[in-house]
Amino acid sequence: MSSHDNVPVAAAPLDPTKWRNVPNRLLYGGGALALVGFVVNYRQFSYSWLQAFMFFLSLCLGGWFMVLMHHLFDASWSVPTRRFCEHVACLAPMLALLFLPILGNVLLAGPQTILYQWMAEDPNTDHALHAKLPLFTKAGFIVVAIFCFAVWCLFSSKLRYWSLKQDETGAAECTYAMRKWSYFGIFLFAITLTLAAIMWMKSLQHQWFSTMYGVCYFSASVWTSLATFYLITVLLDRQGLLRHVANEETYYFLGSLLLAFTVFYAYIHFAQYFIIWNANMPEETFWHKLRERGTWWDVSMIIIFGHFFVPFLALLRIDVKLSWLMYPICVWAWLMHYFDLAFNVMPVANPDGFSMKWLWLDLGCLAFMAGLLSKTFLRNLNAHPAYPQKDPRLAEALGVYLPPAPAGTAASPGGAE
Repeated sequence: MSSHDNVPVAAAPLDPTKWRNVPNRLLYGGGALALVGFVVNYRQFSYSWLQAFMFFLSLCLGGWFMVLMHHLFDASWSVPTRRFCEHVACLAPMLALLFLPILGNVLLAGPQTILYQWMAEDPNTDHALHAKLPLFTKAGFIVVAIFCFAVWCLFSSKLRYWSLKQDETGAAECTYAMRKWSYFGIFLFAITLTLAAIMWMKSLQHQWFSTMYGVCYFSASVWTSLATFYLITVLLDRQGLLRHVANEETYYFLGSLLLAFTVFYAYIHFAQYFIIWNANMPEETFWHKLRERGTWWDVSMIIIFGHFFVPFLALLRIDVKLSWLMYPICVWAWLMHYFDLAFNVMPVANPDGFSMKWLWLDLGCLAFMAGLLSKTFLRNLNAHPAYPQKDPRLAEALGVYLPPAPAGTAASPGGAE
């Protein structure tokens, strides 16, 4: 245990030299596998790439959501994690580059190989497509992509800009600016996340109707992001970057939120399934019937028990949230998120069941993006202080009590030194 009791951090600091080359290995190894898949089976590569992209987009949006929540709720426990969440949110420009193969698939591929078959359909003969005009057009697809990435890049960069400026000046202006951007950002967060989930993943089967799909992707994204941020906090703490600010409260609330979103995810997905089952309309049930064929039924059971029951029962105990057991739980969350996205994306490409034949291609695309994004994240992390230096809640996060300033005197902008 570290110097702060009841924190799941080993006493020995993490040796960064052992892990320095991991992003490069992921980048080059995954890139090689993805390139082979691109040549061997472009259609399967397209689905694997989309699945990997939606996986890391969920982490980026999860980081932005945590930053928005910090400012909107004026929290203190999240001060130690705010800076690296800002860096995760600022991966949006890199994700825009990773979106280019998907966009190229839409613009250049023929009708037999494109991801979104509705682009080759005639809306005059397809009622489901006609009802969703003008959004479900090639122009609408491009406009939505530009709008989403513009919002994500602008708001994440502005929030980090004012955060870094706060480190320099400690002025209240910075705090108010971040709250203002968060106030507008939370509305645009909901709109853009929903548009992205619908246009890039749900529209693989454009006939399907679900008004809860955006919330489903949101719940899974934040759930996976919380598990990732827990591990990042532990790693930075062990390296000494957060040793003076990350404490028992930081880990406890991250673990508690992970439990809360475990329940929220299960509730939203069950509600969606129950409403569709109860209505029993062919326009809605066909999506689930396809995912009961072959080994997709087994994947659905993995999601039900692995995505809900296992983490739910494991996280019920308070002491688990502050123990080494959180490490396998967080890694387990990545695995379950992969199965969840595969359940949404891959039945269109492999309707008879989960394809172990192309698992290497899925992992290759995931590894390539993980290596590229982690290198960008580490570059940003090393270029700036690891946590906000003059956040007004920093003293509270440190457990330091500062008496109110006497009348007529100005309080220290940093809160604590």
